[in-house]
Amino acid sequence: MTQFKSEFLRTLSERGFIHQTSDDTGLDELFCTETVTAYIGFDPTASSLHVGSLIQIMMLHWLERTGHRAVALMGGGTGMVGDPSFKDEARKLMTTDTIDANINGIKQVFSNYLTFGDAAKDALMLNNAEWLMPLNYLEFLRDVGQHFSINRMLSFDSVKQRLDREQSLSFLEFNYMILQAYDFVELNRRYGVRLQMGGSDQWGNIVNGIDLGHRLGTPQLYALTSPLLTTASGAKMGKSLNGAIWLNEDLLSAYDFWQYWRNTEDADVERFLKLYTTLPLDEIARVIAGDINEAKKRLATEVTAMIRGRAAAEEAAETARATFEAGSIDLSLPTATVTHAELAGGVGILAALVTVGLAASNGEARRHVKSGAVRVNDAVIDDDKLAIGDNALLEEGVIKLSVGKKRHALLKPV
Repeated sequence: MTQFKSEFLRTLSERGFIHQTSDDTGLDELFCTETVTAYIGFDPTASSLHVGSLIQIMMLHWLERTGHRAVALMGGGTGMVGDPSFKDEARKLMTTDTIDANINGIKQVFSNYLTFGDAAKDALMLNNAEWLMPLNYLEFLRDVGQHFSINRMLSFDSVKQRLDREQSLSFLEFNYMILQAYDFVELNRRYGVRLQMGGSDQWGNIVNGIDLGHRLGTPQLYALTSPLLTTASGAKMGKSLNGAIWLNEDLLSAYDFWQYWRNTEDADVERFLKLYTTLPLDEIARVIAGDINEAKKRLATEVTAMIRGRAAAEEAAETARATFEAGSIDLSLPTATVTHAELAGGVGILAALVTVGLAASNGEARRHVKSGAVRVNDAVIDDDKLAIGDNALLEEGVIKLSVGKKRHALLKPV
């Protein structure tokens, strides 16, 4: 492992963020001698990013924390094309209204990790639609397109894998890597950006930008990628049995977000504490040396505190403690409502599980029942045709539904 002199690269290296750089020595020297402006791009494919993007946000956080300037680039322009990297098929094209709405949703998270303002080192949030939308197509082809070799573009793994599967790669998608490369050059010209960071799947796109910058006369540009993370069992970060683990609060409660981290596999706890929290390394070593379940709770609380606030994290931890350890009903559990009339007539157990978010469909709910995982008020249910009535209401005025030992929700009549 390279021994970096600069605080930023040393921090990233020690905490496990670095997969590859374009020039270890040159980049380290740059960070030792200058205030570096670096960026990461985010595609607005949904109204929120999910946990899979959190490693990139943390890299920007450490960049700012070590005295440099972070740029979060929203892909308002490139989002109209869609990144084809390692995708089996083309992304669904989005309207500008959808893209703008998604960007507004994505922005919510960043202020928890970065300081935006007018000071010289304050972070910037930019939208590449600013320079991509006004482009003149013929001039762009002449001035920029001439520097790209189709032969070389076809050699990138992200493209080869798509073609090897005999999946069509449209000309529209093929332009994405040209536009991303142009972003890097334009960001250097406008804001002095010298480094682009991203996941390891973005390596080819980032290197294209470095090459284009060289041909168009920018100062030396650099690349840094992080490893594409999976859990110890091979699952992709950001996914769960119930779908994506969204970062925005309107799509996932603080409790459910906390629970995702609490359920981290034992083998991943130390790695995730280094990547997703700002706890000092000696403190992480102390936490890991103790009880593994307490370490998981600390991980869950620290990650949740960064993104949802310390109060929300502590409340989620207390809800979990009351629910799992004290055996009581905590009214801050995720709650869904039904009408009193619906409950009086009987709500099917499958529909109830879907309503409270413990199953994505009736079929999934039925499988949970058949496997013996479902409980109503802590009593195991084995009848998938069960109708829950108002006689199931607890004294708190709710019905507790559970799937397994760690997933709980409440059904409340209104």
